[in-house]
Amino acid sequence: MPNVSNETSDLKSSTTWNSKLASAEKMQRLDRLANLGMLSAGMAHEIKNGMVAIQTFVDLLLEKNQDAELGGVVRHELRRINAIVTQMLRIAAPGHAAFKTVRVHEILDHSLRLLQPQVSGKLITLQKHYRAESDAVRGDDAQLQQTFMNLLLNAVEAMGPNGTLTVGTEIADGDNGARVLQIQIRDTGVGITPENLARLFEPFFTTKKNGTGLGLAISHRIIHEHQGSIRAHSEIGKSSTFSISLPAGAD
Repeated sequence: MPNVSNETSDLKSSTTWNSKLASAEKMQRLDRLANLGMLSAGMAHEIKNGMVAIQTFVDLLLEKNQDAELGGVVRHELRRINAIVTQMLRIAAPGHAAFKTVRVHEILDHSLRLLQPQVSGKLITLQKHYRAESDAVRGDDAQLQQTFMNLLLNAVEAMGPNGTLTVGTEIADGDNGARVLQIQIRDTGVGITPENLARLFEPFFTTKKNGTGLGLAISHRIIHEHQGSIRAHSEIGKSSTFSISLPAGAD
């Protein structure tokens, strides 16, 4: 006759061990995040110092060459990078960004313009369906562009030649009944497996050979701080779609 007492004891020991293992893994993960925060803060400080000199020289060059091609794009991107670095410096003591009314269509168009060389190089067809009658939201334009660029770059990388990149917007009713601006970015790439889809927004999770696993995690955090949501849907071998919902703002 089996010893029920011993079996119960073994079961409890196994449960305790699994619990300790899960706690240890969680602590390891938190330690990695803490170390990343310290490293990012140090790197951001040095980058920000270098950015001051770069910004100064670019401003001087643009003053002497008013018609310099893409000069405005360079200036805009330097300001965006500076905003990202400033955000990194707030990791140790994060605070809310100073939100203002921004135009999502303008941010999307600027992001797509920066992506044009990659799109043209792979003969990707770009389709824009801006159906939102109002594209105004309260937010940080640099942070939103960071999110859009992450999603757009991932979409282009997922596709081979002659793929189709579709970017669309529309106004819809949110889960709580409030009006939201929905942004959808769809590619005709290889798709994402269900097991990977469930982990997409986890820090350090990546399927790329040289990926950091931070792009989508940062994007998720940015959208959350904008009181919005981000979701992914995918069909293997057909397409992947990322949907962002943001509270619709007044014009």
